Amino acid sequence: MRARLLFGWCTAGFLAVTLSLGPGAGVQAAAPTLGVQCQAVDAAARKVITDAGYGPDYKHFTHRVGHGIGMDGHEWPYLVRGNTLPLAPNMCFSDEPGIYIRGEFGVRLEDDMHITENGAQLFTPQSPSLEEPFGK
Repeated sequence: MRARLLFGWCTAGFLAVTLSLGPGAGVQAAAPTLGVQCQAVDAAARKVITDAGYGPDYKHFTHRVGHGIGMDGHEWPYLVRGNTLPLAPNMCFSDEPGIYIRGEFGVRLEDDMHITENGAQLFTPQSPSLEEPFGK
């Protein structure tokens, strides 16, 4: 699931931030190999945000990138710095990078994924663009 919600008008800054989040850096970090540590997924998303000028560290991205999804919804294991647990088949996670500019706006995009023998797979396709979030 990729969640997008917007109320009111949209500034150029908001669009720049949203585009900076790009196509799920966390998903991309988890995709290639099993055994990637949970903290590496958080670090990959944080690097994309920092490289786009919204870092460093937790400056504008103030929370973990994701959490396990199961019977309780938000549950362990967390995709966060310090969690060395390796990704393994049948795990399910959210991937929720966000950028928050105090006094202006905040943007968070969410993708949900499951880990397979071949790496991370999204439950649903990503939106093709801001202008056409559900495609043409």
